Amino acid sequence: MDSCQKKRAVVVCPGRGTYNKPELGYLARYHQDKKELLACIDSNRLEKGQLSVSELDAMKTYSMAKHTAGENASSLIYACAAGDFNDIDPDQYEIVAVTGNSMGWYIALSVANALSSENGIELINTMGSMMTDGLIGGQLIYPVMDQNWHIQPDKVTYLQDKLQHVNQLVGAKVYVSIKLGGYYVLAGNEPGLKELEKSLERLDDTYPMRLHNHAAFHTPLLNEISHRADKLLDSDMFESPSLPLIDGEGRIWQPYSTDTERLREYTLGTQVVETYDFSKAIEVALKEFAPDKLIVLGPGATLGGAIGQCMIQHQFLDLSDKQSFIEAQKTDPVLLAMGLAEQRALVVSV
Repeated sequence: MDSCQKKRAVVVCPGRGTYNKPELGYLARYHQDKKELLACIDSNRLEKGQLSVSELDAMKTYSMAKHTAGENASSLIYACAAGDFNDIDPDQYEIVAVTGNSMGWYIALSVANALSSENGIELINTMGSMMTDGLIGGQLIYPVMDQNWHIQPDKVTYLQDKLQHVNQLVGAKVYVSIKLGGYYVLAGNEPGLKELEKSLERLDDTYPMRLHNHAAFHTPLLNEISHRADKLLDSDMFESPSLPLIDGEGRIWQPYSTDTERLREYTLGTQVVETYDFSKAIEVALKEFAPDKLIVLGPGATLGGAIGQCMIQHQFLDLSDKQSFIEAQKTDPVLLAMGLAEQRALVVSV
């Protein structure tokens, strides 16, 4: 296919919480042929005395304890996502930029070649294994939108007021961890989260909802993790990316102008201890790169709603509400999640 006929695609890399019970066996289903990729990941893990991702993926039953533990979940998700990235049909799609949500930033760095395969798994496995002796804090999720997927400024203000109230209490610390479309992911220490759960209005008998095995990512509570990562990881492991990268502040890192030291400082410093604005990253993807499609790498497809909510907020392709997004997805989907078999078929080579 001629390059001018290719569809322009922004690739979105998934974060934690995307390899769940339905995803068990994902590597076996789609990536048995990725022997070099899996060998690289498993070699790093076996050196650390960890189970291989192939073994974890091949288990007969899904285990919350094993499959969601940071040292396992991070590498599993990376293996699935990197494998999916390699399956995108280059004759159909021109990848114009890459971004990711939270841990997905590390995957984005790797697939965009800002990290070699070896350095990519070293970063992901190191960061994912930082809390094997116990999580620092936790996370919960809370909506700030209405039923039509319109973000409500008064709900954002309500949430900010509650955070301010909790932070005035002795020993309580809570922060905005991730801005995720029509949701805010909030993080903090246990006293702060318990107080927040008590003070927030209960919605749909679901929210506020704790995220299992998630630490207080993207908050000052992880300052120690940031310092440890800086000492543990080689200072020269970052390279200029081969594709534009959009980070959690909406900044674009271009192939020919990236300062790799600044990229390292952002990755091991800023985004570890400050809010990750996934909504801003998607806004920049839509406005600066005008993609025909957004391709979400597997496993899972949990980012679809958040991305749809961002599209509606910015009226991308005249999408105005939840129903218009659902209808568009039925006829000519702009969002293609590789974790869904029917959408995967539209992305990979026949």
